Amino acid sequence: MEQRRCQRWRSRTKWSVYLMALVHLWSNVSAQLKYSVYEEVQEGNVVGHIAKDLGLDKATLTERRYRIVYGSTEPPFRVNQNDGILYVNGKLDREEMCDRSKVCLIDLKTVLENPLEVHYVSVEIIDVNDHAPVFPENKKMLEIFESALPGAKFQLQAARDADSGSLSIQQYKLSHSEHFRLEVKDRGEDRKTPSLVLQKPLDRESAKTHVLLLTAFDGGKPPKSGNMTIIVNVSDVNDNPPVFNQDSYIAHLSENSPLGTTVFQVNATDLDEGSNGEVIYSFGNDVDARVRKLFHLNQVTGELTVAGIIDFEETERYEIDIQASDKGSATLTTDKTVIINIVDVNDNAPEIEVTSFSHALPEDSKPGTTVALISVKDSDSGLNGKVMCFISQDLPFLLTPSLQNNMYSLVTKQSLDREQHSGYDVTIKVKDAGEPPLSSEKTVKIIVSDVNDNGPQFSENPYTFYITENNNPGVAILSVTARDGDDGSNALISYNILRDKGGEAKLTSFLNVNAENGDILALKSFDFETLKTFQFQVVATDSGTPPLSNNVTVNVFILDQNDNAPVILYPLSSNGSAEGVEEIPRNVNAGHLVTKVRAYDADIGYNGWLLFSLQEVTDHSLFGLDRYTGQIRTLRSFTETDEAEHKLVILVKDNGNVSLSATATVIIKLVEPKEAFAASDVKSAITHEENDNVTFYLMITLGCVSVLFLVSIIVLIAMQCSKSTDYTSKYLQETNYDGTLCHSIQYRSGDKRYMLVGPRMSIGSTIVPGSHANTLVLPDRRRPSGEVRIFFDRMPKCVLFWFWGLKINFEAIISICKFSPLSPIGAFVKSSQLKMTLCHFFGYTIFRTNTFNTWCQCSSAFQYFLQVSRHELCLKQAVHFIDGAVEL
Repeated sequence: MEQRRCQRWRSRTKWSVYLMALVHLWSNVSAQLKYSVYEEVQEGNVVGHIAKDLGLDKATLTERRYRIVYGSTEPPFRVNQNDGILYVNGKLDREEMCDRSKVCLIDLKTVLENPLEVHYVSVEIIDVNDHAPVFPENKKMLEIFESALPGAKFQLQAARDADSGSLSIQQYKLSHSEHFRLEVKDRGEDRKTPSLVLQKPLDRESAKTHVLLLTAFDGGKPPKSGNMTIIVNVSDVNDNPPVFNQDSYIAHLSENSPLGTTVFQVNATDLDEGSNGEVIYSFGNDVDARVRKLFHLNQVTGELTVAGIIDFEETERYEIDIQASDKGSATLTTDKTVIINIVDVNDNAPEIEVTSFSHALPEDSKPGTTVALISVKDSDSGLNGKVMCFISQDLPFLLTPSLQNNMYSLVTKQSLDREQHSGYDVTIKVKDAGEPPLSSEKTVKIIVSDVNDNGPQFSENPYTFYITENNNPGVAILSVTARDGDDGSNALISYNILRDKGGEAKLTSFLNVNAENGDILALKSFDFETLKTFQFQVVATDSGTPPLSNNVTVNVFILDQNDNAPVILYPLSSNGSAEGVEEIPRNVNAGHLVTKVRAYDADIGYNGWLLFSLQEVTDHSLFGLDRYTGQIRTLRSFTETDEAEHKLVILVKDNGNVSLSATATVIIKLVEPKEAFAASDVKSAITHEENDNVTFYLMITLGCVSVLFLVSIIVLIAMQCSKSTDYTSKYLQETNYDGTLCHSIQYRSGDKRYMLVGPRMSIGSTIVPGSHANTLVLPDRRRPSGEVRIFFDRMPKCVLFWFWGLKINFEAIISICKFSPLSPIGAFVKSSQLKMTLCHFFGYTIFRTNTFNTWCQCSSAFQYFLQVSRHELCLKQAVHFIDGAVEL
């Protein structure tokens, strides 16, 4: 027997393989697999190769989290993420899983992530003959009157077999009897009811009892069977059975009807008299216990009422056998089958099942990206089971129906931005079409993950900083800050200085930036006198992939400090010391200009504003010193008692917070007027030839300077026509120069220009770094075309003034050289100080005259030339040509 069973197993396995192959071909079309497996197989038994049948890459199953989605209970099957094979997860009992259904299908839903894939797998549980037929009773007692006519039927309790289909009860056999035969009524759905039929009248006197054996066989191979012993007791006569007043009973009952609700009332009559005519009602022997709990039958009235909870979703239709029996000694019964149709009501709210396929949704996900799979189920039928699924319209998501009924996909409908919304709570609402409608909702939390889509942004652009000179090297002098709207590593910013190969490369090599906080350190100390402003760029780069960056321009203005002491320009001896000798006639009047001390300070503003004072003097009543101009004048006329030589020590100091100073010594000799005139004649006679040569050289030098200046004008015009005149730093000299060199600096901030001024400012004022205090706002002159036009309009007049000024100064120089032996040039024409004296005249007499400054003010276009080249070009060229003249 065991061998035959193995053969049947192999045969079934062979057919299962064929069926699986057919399912595999069908899955390629419908994306749904179907397998079959026998019940009672061992746990871990292979059901099917899902990954192979679907053509999936086994190497990515674990990464894509291949799994089975099966409600809240433990699925009867499991899928191996390593090989994609479907295994049995536990004991398979078809009778427990599908009761008595003809086809037992278990629907599975398999899911893969990244990208989302959903496959539907159906597994059919094939029944095996593991149950034998069982009768409710092992022994059945029947009372039959001897008056029973042949053909009388006596319904017996049917045997039950937990198996289904062909493995359920297929036939009944009755042991041999000459009085009885067996009749089986097929009710469908594996229901066969046996009845005992009398085929020969009974004779109580011959046999009071008949013992029969009823055997039920199922369809297994080999078949299994069950037995019931029937004992027939022959009773006396009761020959009229009850008769129902209707041929059929059909009722409609709404589910969830209250207990005690009357379904209908049956009625049967018996023509017998007495107790043989009294009818009582009962459920048929074939009515199972579950139905007996749901309904109650009144034995006397035949009224059928509701005794339990009626659920349409559990059973839609009931067929109940009701027996009408008399009270005769030999009870006669009549069976009637009543049909109860259950009417569905909307008593089940829709159920929502959400399968999310990613922990976080990247913000750069394209519209149409699937976020989650939503399955909706309503246990009701008809309109009560029709559902509508929707979400809020103001969210960047939408629901799209799938090919499977009541399946939806939650997808993105527009681009996401994590910087605006880092997450969404999507409430899914479902409502059926019943009356009244029932609804339910479920919230899905969607987290938006960050991508690097925002570059760093600086808090200012451009940056403008003011720092004082002589800063400490290695100390932070300024700081820049950038912010990145991204999150995590995408928002980590590092800073670096953009070092190009241009002119700023040398300067940026002395700067360093802290890559973490943007603090910028200077590796050297800055000097205002050599560098007044500079510009560089800082680049901020985030740590995303790929990294994003942004740069900002940093403008740095260096503020002056009092770090330069005054320099004496006159008097100056041949060995470089600040000493000089002045000879004046004794007969000069009070107020006579003896000489003028000239000094220069490289600082600007108050730091470059010089004041003169007498530190030492032989006679305070003879000479006076102007505090601001440095002029030395006589206070009274000289007397015979006054000494012939006087020594004056002049202190020159600036107006810085910590003043710096220098001293000059002037020795004044008093001579008689006749002696001074005689000495002048002798010197004139001796040096007449040399003075003529000096005059010739001066004329050549002055002509060369004039030609050079005209060439500079032409170059300036070309520069003005080719580029803008927006200069960061400008230096203007005071128009009415009083003998002391002073500085001023102009700078631009926004749409305004500012000028730091020198001696004309109040002594109590101070310069505050980072502010515009102690500054004058100048009109904006960034219009090169207008400046050039004004220059050409005024050029004839300006050039006329300039040549006229040159002529006057040149004549003054010649006259002084020839006729004033006491003048500075006449005194030092033969000495080695000729070079310095001529430089002094050309630097401060010609180029500092009111006439020259009047010409310079004719056009703002020339101011740039004057600011840059007034000290460096004009003065240096004059010295250069004078040096050549002296050499000759």
